Amino acid sequence: MGKLFGTDGVRGVANEYPMTAEMALNIGRATAYMFKRKGHHPKILIGKDTRLSGYMLENALVSGICSMGVDAILVGVIPTPGIAYLTSSMRADAGIVISASHNPFQDNGIKIFSGDGFKLPDATELAIEDLILNNKMDKLLPPPSELGKAYRMDDARGRYIVFLKHTFPREHSLEGAKVVLDCANGATYRVAPETFSELGAEVATIFDDPDGKNINVKCGSQHPETLAAEVLKNGAEAGFAFDGDGDRLIAVDEKGNVLTGDQVIAVCAHVMKKEGTLTNNLVVRTVMSNIGLSVALEKLKIDSVMTKVGDRYVLEEMQAKGSSIGGEDSGHIIFLQHHTTGDGIVTAIQVIAAMKKEGKPLSELAKVMDVFPQSLINVDTKSRPDISTVPELVAVIKSVEEKLGASGRVLVRYSGTQNMCRVMVEGPTQEETLKHCRQIADVVKEKLG
Repeated sequence: MGKLFGTDGVRGVANEYPMTAEMALNIGRATAYMFKRKGHHPKILIGKDTRLSGYMLENALVSGICSMGVDAILVGVIPTPGIAYLTSSMRADAGIVISASHNPFQDNGIKIFSGDGFKLPDATELAIEDLILNNKMDKLLPPPSELGKAYRMDDARGRYIVFLKHTFPREHSLEGAKVVLDCANGATYRVAPETFSELGAEVATIFDDPDGKNINVKCGSQHPETLAAEVLKNGAEAGFAFDGDGDRLIAVDEKGNVLTGDQVIAVCAHVMKKEGTLTNNLVVRTVMSNIGLSVALEKLKIDSVMTKVGDRYVLEEMQAKGSSIGGEDSGHIIFLQHHTTGDGIVTAIQVIAAMKKEGKPLSELAKVMDVFPQSLINVDTKSRPDISTVPELVAVIKSVEEKLGASGRVLVRYSGTQNMCRVMVEGPTQEETLKHCRQIADVVKEKLG
Protein backbone atom coordinates (compact mmCIF):
# COMPACT_ATOMS: atom_id res chain seq x y z
CA MET A 1 0.00 0.00 0.00
CA GLY A 2 2.17 3.13 -0.15
CA LYS A 3 1.29 6.70 -0.75
CA LEU A 4 -2.38 7.63 -1.10
CA PHE A 5 -2.26 11.20 -2.39
CA GLY A 6 -1.06 12.01 -5.91
CA THR A 7 -0.70 15.43 -7.53
CA ASP A 8 -4.43 16.06 -7.21
CA GLY A 9 -5.90 14.12 -4.29
CA VAL A 10 -6.52 10.37 -4.11
CA ARG A 11 -7.52 8.78 -7.39
CA GLY A 12 -8.11 5.35 -8.92
CA VAL A 13 -10.65 2.94 -10.43
CA ALA A 14 -13.92 2.91 -8.47
CA ASN A 15 -14.36 -0.14 -6.20
CA GLU A 16 -10.64 -0.93 -6.45
CA TYR A 17 -7.99 0.17 -3.96
CA PRO A 18 -7.71 3.01 -3.08
CA MET A 19 -11.12 4.10 -4.43
CA THR A 20 -13.17 1.75 -2.24
CA ALA A 21 -16.01 2.54 0.13
CA GLU A 22 -13.80 1.44 3.02
CA MET A 23 -11.02 3.84 2.04
CA ALA A 24 -13.51 6.70 1.52
CA LEU A 25 -14.84 6.08 5.04
CA ASN A 26 -11.30 6.26 6.42
CA ILE A 27 -10.49 9.41 4.42
CA GLY A 28 -13.65 10.95 5.87
CA ARG A 29 -12.59 9.94 9.38
CA ALA A 30 -9.03 11.19 9.04
CA THR A 31 -10.07 14.48 7.42
CA ALA A 32 -12.65 15.09 10.13
CA TYR A 33 -10.09 14.38 12.85
CA MET A 34 -7.51 16.70 11.27
CA PHE A 35 -9.92 19.64 11.12
CA LYS A 36 -11.63 19.28 14.53
CA ARG A 37 -10.97 22.14 16.93
CA LYS A 38 -11.83 22.34 20.62
CA GLY A 39 -14.73 24.60 21.60
CA HIS A 40 -16.09 24.62 18.03
CA HIS A 41 -18.70 22.44 16.30
CA PRO A 42 -17.00 21.45 13.05
CA LYS A 43 -18.56 20.88 9.62
CA ILE A 44 -17.26 19.57 6.30
CA LEU A 45 -18.83 20.15 2.88
CA ILE A 46 -19.05 17.31 0.35
CA GLY A 47 -19.63 17.83 -3.38
CA LYS A 48 -19.29 15.52 -6.38
CA ASP A 49 -19.39 15.31 -10.16
CA THR A 50 -21.81 13.10 -12.13
CA ARG A 51 -20.00 9.72 -11.95
CA LEU A 52 -22.03 6.67 -10.98
CA SER A 53 -19.57 5.80 -8.20
CA GLY A 54 -20.11 9.20 -6.56
CA TYR A 55 -23.09 7.89 -4.59
CA MET A 56 -21.08 5.06 -3.03
CA LEU A 57 -18.13 7.27 -2.09
CA GLU A 58 -20.33 10.13 -0.86
CA ASN A 59 -22.17 7.93 1.62
CA ALA A 60 -18.94 6.35 2.84
CA LEU A 61 -17.37 9.79 3.42
CA VAL A 62 -20.45 10.92 5.35
CA SER A 63 -20.21 7.85 7.61
CA GLY A 64 -16.56 8.49 8.29
CA ILE A 65 -17.03 12.20 8.99
CA CYS A 66 -20.02 11.71 11.31
CA SER A 67 -18.23 8.88 13.17
CA MET A 68 -15.60 11.42 14.28
CA GLY A 69 -18.13 13.87 15.70
CA VAL A 70 -18.16 16.22 12.71
CA ASP A 71 -21.20 17.32 10.66
CA ALA A 72 -21.30 16.56 6.94
CA ILE A 73 -23.05 19.01 4.60
CA LEU A 74 -23.94 17.52 1.22
CA VAL A 75 -24.21 19.95 -1.70
CA GLY A 76 -24.67 17.37 -4.48
CA VAL A 77 -23.34 17.82 -8.00
CA ILE A 78 -21.23 20.98 -8.22
CA PRO A 79 -17.88 21.87 -9.86
CA THR A 80 -14.73 21.36 -7.80
CA PRO A 81 -14.06 25.13 -7.60
CA GLY A 82 -17.62 25.55 -6.32
CA ILE A 83 -16.72 23.50 -3.25
CA ALA A 84 -13.57 25.59 -2.76
CA TYR A 85 -15.69 28.77 -2.80
CA LEU A 86 -18.51 27.43 -0.59
CA THR A 87 -16.10 25.96 1.98
CA SER A 88 -14.57 29.39 2.48
CA SER A 89 -17.76 31.47 2.27
CA MET A 90 -19.67 29.22 4.69
CA ARG A 91 -16.71 29.08 7.09
CA ALA A 92 -16.69 25.30 6.96
CA ASP A 93 -13.66 23.52 8.38
CA ALA A 94 -12.92 21.66 5.15
CA GLY A 95 -14.44 20.75 1.79
CA ILE A 96 -14.27 17.43 -0.05
CA VAL A 97 -14.88 16.83 -3.76
CA ILE A 98 -15.57 13.39 -5.22
CA SER A 99 -14.26 13.57 -8.78
CA ALA A 100 -11.60 12.27 -11.14
CA SER A 101 -11.67 15.45 -13.23
CA HIS A 102 -11.03 14.63 -16.92
CA ASN A 103 -10.59 10.85 -16.37
CA PRO A 104 -13.15 8.31 -17.70
CA PHE A 105 -16.26 7.48 -15.62
CA GLN A 106 -14.87 4.28 -14.09
CA ASP A 107 -12.22 6.32 -12.29
CA ASN A 108 -12.97 8.50 -9.30
CA GLY A 109 -11.07 10.56 -6.80
CA ILE A 110 -11.23 12.52 -3.57
CA LYS A 111 -9.85 16.06 -3.33
CA ILE A 112 -9.76 18.03 -0.08
CA PHE A 113 -9.83 21.79 0.52
CA SER A 114 -9.00 23.46 3.82
CA GLY A 115 -11.33 26.05 5.35
CA ASP A 116 -9.75 28.92 3.38
CA GLY A 117 -10.67 27.31 0.04
CA PHE A 118 -7.13 26.23 -0.87
CA LYS A 119 -6.04 22.66 -1.58
CA LEU A 120 -4.25 20.93 1.28
CA PRO A 121 -0.50 21.41 1.73
CA ASP A 122 1.69 18.29 1.50
CA ALA A 123 2.17 18.15 5.29
CA THR A 124 -1.57 17.85 5.95
CA GLU A 125 -1.98 15.17 3.27
CA LEU A 126 0.88 13.21 4.82
CA ALA A 127 -0.74 13.47 8.27
CA ILE A 128 -4.03 12.12 6.85
CA GLU A 129 -2.14 9.28 5.14
CA ASP A 130 -0.40 8.45 8.41
CA LEU A 131 -3.71 8.21 10.30
CA ILE A 132 -5.16 5.88 7.66
CA LEU A 133 -2.24 3.67 6.67
CA ASN A 134 -1.08 3.13 10.25
CA ASN A 135 -4.57 2.37 11.60
CA LYS A 136 -4.51 5.12 14.21
CA MET A 137 -8.17 6.19 14.15
CA ASP A 138 -9.90 3.41 16.08
CA LYS A 139 -8.49 4.87 19.31
CA LEU A 140 -9.68 8.38 18.40
CA LEU A 141 -13.43 7.74 18.02
CA PRO A 142 -15.70 9.96 20.17
CA PRO A 143 -18.51 8.60 22.41
CA PRO A 144 -22.02 8.06 20.94
CA SER A 145 -23.30 11.35 22.39
CA GLU A 146 -20.78 13.31 20.29
CA LEU A 147 -21.44 11.84 16.82
CA GLY A 148 -21.97 14.19 13.88
CA LYS A 149 -25.03 14.76 11.70
CA ALA A 150 -25.52 14.98 7.92
CA TYR A 151 -27.45 17.74 6.15
CA ARG A 152 -28.32 18.55 2.56
CA MET A 153 -27.70 22.12 1.38
CA ASP A 154 -30.33 23.15 -1.13
CA ASP A 155 -29.06 26.57 -2.28
CA ALA A 156 -25.42 25.68 -2.97
CA ARG A 157 -25.70 26.10 -6.75
CA GLY A 158 -27.38 29.49 -6.43
CA ARG A 159 -24.71 30.77 -4.04
CA TYR A 160 -21.95 29.67 -6.39
CA ILE A 161 -23.66 31.28 -9.40
CA VAL A 162 -23.85 34.62 -7.57
CA PHE A 163 -20.11 34.39 -6.90
CA LEU A 164 -19.38 33.55 -10.55
CA LYS A 165 -21.44 36.46 -11.87
CA HIS A 166 -19.50 38.89 -9.68
CA THR A 167 -16.28 38.00 -11.56
CA PHE A 168 -17.73 39.64 -14.72
CA PRO A 169 -17.13 43.43 -14.87
CA ARG A 170 -20.28 45.41 -14.02
CA GLU A 171 -19.57 48.06 -16.68
CA HIS A 172 -19.97 45.48 -19.45
CA SER A 173 -22.88 43.30 -20.55
CA LEU A 174 -23.43 40.00 -22.33
CA GLU A 175 -26.82 41.08 -23.65
CA GLY A 176 -27.21 39.62 -27.13
CA ALA A 177 -23.95 37.66 -27.00
CA LYS A 178 -24.21 34.10 -28.33
CA VAL A 179 -22.13 31.42 -26.61
CA VAL A 180 -22.00 27.63 -26.84
CA LEU A 181 -21.12 25.63 -23.72
CA ASP A 182 -19.84 22.02 -23.67
CA CYS A 183 -20.45 20.74 -20.14
CA ALA A 184 -18.77 17.34 -20.67
CA ASN A 185 -21.82 15.63 -19.10
CA GLY A 186 -20.15 16.63 -15.85
CA ALA A 187 -20.40 18.92 -12.86
CA THR A 188 -20.98 22.16 -14.83
CA TYR A 189 -24.09 20.90 -16.62
CA ARG A 190 -26.45 23.18 -14.70
CA VAL A 191 -24.22 25.86 -13.19
CA ALA A 192 -22.51 27.04 -16.42
CA PRO A 193 -25.64 27.56 -18.57
CA GLU A 194 -27.49 29.27 -15.70
CA THR A 195 -24.55 31.60 -15.02
CA PHE A 196 -24.18 32.76 -18.62
CA SER A 197 -27.95 33.08 -19.05
CA GLU A 198 -28.19 35.24 -15.94
CA LEU A 199 -25.39 37.44 -17.30
CA GLY A 200 -27.61 38.05 -20.34
CA ALA A 201 -26.02 35.77 -22.93
CA GLU A 202 -27.91 33.66 -25.44
CA VAL A 203 -26.71 30.16 -24.50
CA ALA A 204 -26.64 26.93 -26.49
CA THR A 205 -25.54 23.95 -24.40
CA ILE A 206 -24.20 20.58 -25.51
CA PHE A 207 -23.27 17.46 -23.50
CA ASP A 208 -25.44 18.51 -20.56
CA ASP A 209 -27.31 15.22 -20.02
CA PRO A 210 -25.22 13.11 -17.60
CA ASP A 211 -26.16 9.49 -16.98
CA GLY A 212 -23.32 8.54 -14.62
CA LYS A 213 -21.26 6.91 -17.36
CA ASN A 214 -20.99 9.48 -20.17
CA ILE A 215 -18.86 12.05 -18.35
CA ASN A 216 -15.93 13.19 -20.59
CA VAL A 217 -16.90 10.72 -23.35
CA LYS A 218 -15.88 12.36 -26.66
CA CYS A 219 -16.74 15.75 -25.21
CA GLY A 220 -15.47 18.46 -22.90
CA SER A 221 -12.08 20.13 -22.73
CA GLN A 222 -10.22 17.13 -24.16
CA HIS A 223 -12.53 16.72 -27.18
CA PRO A 224 -13.59 20.21 -28.39
CA GLU A 225 -14.33 19.16 -32.01
CA THR A 226 -18.12 19.05 -31.58
CA LEU A 227 -18.07 22.39 -29.75
CA ALA A 228 -16.15 24.00 -32.64
CA ALA A 229 -18.78 22.77 -35.12
CA GLU A 230 -21.62 24.04 -32.90
CA VAL A 231 -20.03 27.50 -32.61
CA LEU A 232 -20.04 27.81 -36.41
CA LYS A 233 -23.55 26.36 -36.70
CA ASN A 234 -24.94 28.83 -34.13
CA GLY A 235 -22.95 31.85 -35.34
CA ALA A 236 -21.71 32.21 -31.76
CA GLU A 237 -19.10 34.68 -30.51
CA ALA A 238 -17.30 31.94 -28.61
CA GLY A 239 -17.54 28.41 -27.30
CA PHE A 240 -16.34 27.09 -23.96
CA ALA A 241 -15.56 23.44 -23.11
CA PHE A 242 -15.20 22.35 -19.47
CA ASP A 243 -13.86 19.10 -18.08
CA GLY A 244 -15.79 16.68 -15.86
CA ASP A 245 -15.31 18.58 -12.62
CA GLY A 246 -15.30 22.08 -14.10
CA ASP A 247 -11.83 23.31 -13.17
CA ARG A 248 -10.48 23.38 -16.74
CA LEU A 249 -11.44 25.37 -19.81
CA ILE A 250 -10.69 25.16 -23.52
CA ALA A 251 -12.08 28.00 -25.66
CA VAL A 252 -13.22 28.13 -29.30
CA ASP A 253 -13.27 31.40 -31.26
CA GLU A 254 -16.03 32.61 -33.60
CA LYS A 255 -14.27 31.00 -36.58
CA GLY A 256 -14.25 27.55 -34.97
CA ASN A 257 -10.55 27.62 -34.01
CA VAL A 258 -9.69 25.84 -30.76
CA LEU A 259 -7.60 27.87 -28.29
CA THR A 260 -5.30 26.06 -25.89
CA GLY A 261 -4.97 26.95 -22.23
CA ASP A 262 -1.71 28.74 -23.04
CA GLN A 263 -3.48 30.93 -25.60
CA VAL A 264 -6.16 31.78 -23.06
CA ILE A 265 -3.44 32.75 -20.57
CA ALA A 266 -1.77 34.98 -23.19
CA VAL A 267 -5.06 36.68 -24.11
CA CYS A 268 -6.06 37.36 -20.51
CA ALA A 269 -2.57 38.40 -19.34
CA HIS A 270 -2.36 40.89 -22.23
CA VAL A 271 -5.65 42.57 -21.23
CA MET A 272 -4.77 42.42 -17.53
CA LYS A 273 -1.47 44.21 -18.21
CA LYS A 274 -3.32 46.94 -20.10
CA GLU A 275 -5.80 47.52 -17.29
CA GLY A 276 -3.22 47.31 -14.51
CA THR A 277 -4.41 44.09 -12.81
CA LEU A 278 -1.41 41.93 -13.79
CA THR A 279 0.29 42.08 -10.40
CA ASN A 280 4.09 42.21 -10.51
CA ASN A 281 3.82 41.97 -14.32
CA LEU A 282 4.12 38.20 -13.87
CA VAL A 283 2.57 35.03 -15.32
CA VAL A 284 3.20 31.58 -13.79
CA ARG A 285 3.30 28.67 -16.26
CA THR A 286 4.46 25.04 -16.22
CA VAL A 287 7.09 22.96 -18.00
CA MET A 288 4.30 21.73 -20.31
CA SER A 289 3.61 25.26 -21.60
CA ASN A 290 4.04 25.72 -25.34
CA ILE A 291 7.20 27.58 -26.39
CA GLY A 292 4.85 30.02 -28.09
CA LEU A 293 3.61 31.28 -24.72
CA SER A 294 7.08 32.33 -23.55
CA VAL A 295 7.72 34.00 -26.93
CA ALA A 296 4.39 35.87 -26.70
CA LEU A 297 5.02 37.01 -23.13
CA GLU A 298 8.48 38.27 -24.06
CA LYS A 299 6.98 40.35 -26.90
CA LEU A 300 4.40 41.78 -24.48
CA LYS A 301 7.19 42.54 -21.99
CA ILE A 302 5.52 40.31 -19.39
CA ASP A 303 7.71 38.30 -17.02
CA SER A 304 7.06 34.59 -16.45
CA VAL A 305 8.27 31.79 -14.20
CA MET A 306 7.99 28.05 -14.78
CA THR A 307 6.87 25.32 -12.34
CA LYS A 308 6.36 21.57 -12.30
CA VAL A 309 3.09 20.27 -13.78
CA GLY A 310 0.16 20.53 -11.35
CA ASP A 311 -2.06 23.41 -10.30
CA ARG A 312 -0.82 23.17 -6.70
CA TYR A 313 2.69 24.08 -7.87
CA VAL A 314 1.34 26.91 -10.02
CA LEU A 315 -0.60 28.26 -7.05
CA GLU A 316 2.38 28.00 -4.68
CA GLU A 317 4.51 30.03 -7.07
CA MET A 318 1.74 32.57 -7.66
CA GLN A 319 1.42 33.15 -3.93
CA ALA A 320 5.19 33.28 -3.41
CA LYS A 321 5.79 35.73 -6.27
CA GLY A 322 2.56 37.75 -6.03
CA SER A 323 1.17 36.83 -9.45
CA SER A 324 -2.51 37.25 -10.32
CA ILE A 325 -2.65 34.73 -13.20
CA GLY A 326 -1.06 31.35 -13.78
CA GLY A 327 -1.97 28.04 -15.29
CA GLU A 328 -1.43 25.08 -17.55
CA ASP A 329 -1.80 24.43 -21.26
CA SER A 330 -4.51 21.89 -20.35
CA GLY A 331 -6.79 24.84 -19.47
CA HIS A 332 -6.34 24.73 -15.70
CA ILE A 333 -5.98 28.48 -15.05
CA ILE A 334 -6.01 30.37 -11.76
CA PHE A 335 -7.16 33.99 -11.48
CA LEU A 336 -6.06 34.68 -7.93
CA GLN A 337 -7.93 37.98 -7.63
CA HIS A 338 -11.15 36.01 -8.16
CA HIS A 339 -10.59 32.51 -6.76
CA THR A 340 -8.30 30.23 -4.76
CA THR A 341 -8.19 27.50 -7.40
CA GLY A 342 -8.58 26.85 -11.13
CA ASP A 343 -12.18 27.45 -12.22
CA GLY A 344 -13.30 26.76 -15.79
CA ILE A 345 -16.38 28.98 -15.57
CA VAL A 346 -14.41 31.89 -14.07
CA THR A 347 -11.89 31.45 -16.89
CA ALA A 348 -14.64 31.46 -19.53
CA ILE A 349 -16.06 34.65 -18.00
CA GLN A 350 -12.61 36.31 -18.06
CA VAL A 351 -12.17 35.40 -21.74
CA ILE A 352 -15.48 36.88 -22.79
CA ALA A 353 -14.84 39.90 -20.53
CA ALA A 354 -11.54 40.44 -22.38
CA MET A 355 -13.47 40.40 -25.68
CA LYS A 356 -15.90 43.02 -24.36
CA LYS A 357 -13.16 45.24 -22.87
CA GLU A 358 -11.17 45.21 -26.12
CA GLY A 359 -14.19 45.33 -28.42
CA LYS A 360 -12.57 42.62 -30.56
CA PRO A 361 -13.52 39.06 -31.55
CA LEU A 362 -11.67 36.22 -29.86
CA SER A 363 -9.86 35.27 -33.10
CA GLU A 364 -8.29 38.75 -33.12
CA LEU A 365 -7.25 38.60 -29.46
CA ALA A 366 -5.74 35.13 -29.97
CA LYS A 367 -3.22 36.52 -32.50
CA VAL A 368 -1.15 37.62 -29.51
CA MET A 369 0.35 34.10 -29.44
CA ASP A 370 1.55 31.71 -32.13
CA VAL A 371 1.34 28.05 -31.09
CA PHE A 372 4.47 26.07 -31.90
CA PRO A 373 3.78 22.62 -33.43
CA GLN A 374 3.50 20.08 -30.61
CA SER A 375 2.98 16.34 -30.42
CA LEU A 376 1.92 14.49 -27.30
CA ILE A 377 1.74 10.71 -26.95
CA ASN A 378 0.54 9.00 -23.76
CA VAL A 379 2.01 5.53 -23.20
CA ASP A 380 0.51 3.13 -20.64
CA THR A 381 3.21 1.88 -18.27
CA LYS A 382 3.59 -1.08 -15.93
CA SER A 383 6.47 0.46 -13.99
CA ARG A 384 7.64 4.01 -13.20
CA PRO A 385 11.42 4.03 -12.73
CA ASP A 386 13.20 7.38 -12.72
CA ILE A 387 13.57 8.35 -16.40
CA SER A 388 17.27 9.08 -15.89
CA THR A 389 17.87 5.43 -14.85
CA VAL A 390 16.68 3.99 -18.19
CA PRO A 391 19.76 4.26 -20.51
CA GLU A 392 17.87 3.62 -23.77
CA LEU A 393 15.36 6.34 -22.91
CA VAL A 394 18.05 8.82 -21.91
CA ALA A 395 19.84 8.14 -25.22
CA VAL A 396 16.82 8.65 -27.47
CA ILE A 397 15.80 11.85 -25.65
CA LYS A 398 19.34 13.24 -26.01
CA SER A 399 19.40 12.32 -29.70
CA VAL A 400 16.11 14.12 -30.41
CA GLU A 401 17.16 17.18 -28.40
CA GLU A 402 20.38 17.44 -30.42
CA LYS A 403 18.43 17.26 -33.70
CA LEU A 404 15.95 19.95 -32.61
CA GLY A 405 18.51 22.31 -31.11
CA ALA A 406 17.06 25.71 -30.21
CA SER A 407 14.02 25.20 -32.47
CA GLY A 408 12.23 22.78 -30.15
CA ARG A 409 12.23 20.83 -26.90
CA VAL A 410 11.41 17.44 -25.37
CA LEU A 411 9.55 16.67 -22.15
CA VAL A 412 9.04 13.11 -20.89
CA ARG A 413 7.26 12.66 -17.56
CA TYR A 414 4.85 10.35 -15.74
CA SER A 415 1.20 11.30 -15.27
CA GLY A 416 0.39 12.32 -11.72
CA THR A 417 -3.06 10.68 -11.87
CA GLN A 418 -2.79 7.65 -14.20
CA ASN A 419 -0.33 4.81 -14.96
CA MET A 420 1.11 6.39 -18.07
CA CYS A 421 4.14 8.24 -19.35
CA ARG A 422 3.58 11.45 -21.32
CA VAL A 423 5.95 12.16 -24.21
CA MET A 424 5.81 15.73 -25.53
CA VAL A 425 7.89 17.17 -28.36
CA GLU A 426 7.77 20.71 -29.80
CA GLY A 427 9.53 21.69 -32.99
CA PRO A 428 9.49 23.69 -36.21
CA THR A 429 6.96 21.49 -38.07
CA GLN A 430 4.14 19.15 -37.06
CA GLU A 431 5.65 16.37 -39.19
CA GLU A 432 9.00 16.60 -37.44
CA THR A 433 7.55 16.79 -33.92
CA LEU A 434 5.33 13.75 -34.53
CA LYS A 435 8.24 11.72 -35.94
CA HIS A 436 10.43 12.47 -32.92
CA CYS A 437 7.56 11.96 -30.48
CA ARG A 438 6.83 8.49 -31.88
CA GLN A 439 10.52 7.62 -31.77
CA ILE A 440 10.68 8.34 -28.02
CA ALA A 441 7.25 6.81 -27.30
CA ASP A 442 8.32 3.53 -28.94
CA VAL A 443 11.26 3.26 -26.53
CA VAL A 444 9.00 4.07 -23.57
CA LYS A 445 6.58 1.33 -24.66
CA GLU A 446 9.38 -1.19 -25.11
CA LYS A 447 11.11 -0.52 -21.78
CA LEU A 448 8.21 0.45 -19.48
CA GLY A 449 5.01 -0.82 -21.13
